[in-house]
Amino acid sequence: MRPARALIDLQALRHNYQLAREVTGAKALAVIKADAYGHGAVRCAQALEGEADGFAVACIEEALELREAGIRAPILLLEGFFTAQDELPLIVEHDLWCVVHSLWQLDDILASTLARPIHVWLKLDTGMHRVGLHPADFQAAYQRLLASPNVAKVVLMSHFSRADELGCGRSEEQVAVFEAARAQLNAEVSLRNSPAVLGWPSVPSDWVRPGLMLYGSTPFEEAHALAERLQPVMTLESKVICVRELPAGEPVGYGARFITDRPMRIGVVAMGYADGYPRHAPTGTPVWVGGQRSQLLGRVSMDMLCIDLTDVPEAGLGSTVELWGKHILASEVAAHAETIPYQIFCNLKRVPRLYSGS
Repeated sequence: MRPARALIDLQALRHNYQLAREVTGAKALAVIKADAYGHGAVRCAQALEGEADGFAVACIEEALELREAGIRAPILLLEGFFTAQDELPLIVEHDLWCVVHSLWQLDDILASTLARPIHVWLKLDTGMHRVGLHPADFQAAYQRLLASPNVAKVVLMSHFSRADELGCGRSEEQVAVFEAARAQLNAEVSLRNSPAVLGWPSVPSDWVRPGLMLYGSTPFEEAHALAERLQPVMTLESKVICVRELPAGEPVGYGARFITDRPMRIGVVAMGYADGYPRHAPTGTPVWVGGQRSQLLGRVSMDMLCIDLTDVPEAGLGSTVELWGKHILASEVAAHAETIPYQIFCNLKRVPRLYSGS
């Protein structure tokens, strides 16, 4: 059996959720959209259901997968619905919470005949300019929802565009827009995503929405004390399947992007971009093998990559290689590959997931 695998530590997942609750004192929706950022939505939800205040997913298909698996906790649809006729009855039937980010969604809810009222999270565009109501429409939209027999409760929300930049004033500007738009509205609010949970303690939030931090990865480029308390949930690993002894001056891999500058031991690892490892990770991207750090050499192939074993005499054929996890942080690999940990987690495929700590 091919040795590539992703080890998922559910106890670390619970630790990270508890950290979000600890540092905010707020209720927390665990964001498990996109198959829990590649970690497996059903298993992650099952691990958290005993303590999570609820979950957040992108769309109704993701929510129904959780309901079919027996998850009964509240589930928020972050994109709301796309077609009212098809989805609003399912939202009612499965007791889902729904973001309203556009006036057409609001109009469709008010015009529908629902078997019972639903929970709405009304989203304001505070400056990200992706989705959300214009501030000028916000108060009237809230009052219309509040007056409707189709609506049981309204929570007010927005989303930060630059909260991962701790020295940037944009988040404070967005908070000011939010506070002005919600003035005198008596409703719970939700503003803080992972970087805001960790880095913006003064931002008001009755509900927080930890996403990336649940999976143990920092959202920041610089060191941060709270982020250092996170525990990596996924360890991506494989094994050395071949060892090559090469003299100086020999090319390694496609395109000869690396040429040995001395006699070297090269380990070939069963891991490639078809598994989700970033193809653009360059020579020098760290790996963990034989109890120490080493590095990637040359281009990543579809199914294999090469690492340096020259100064790791303990490593050889059959040695386990950590591509990211508890020794090599996913954020470090992402930085070398000029991407973000969100993407490398979500790109995981073909690799079986093995769970512990459930």
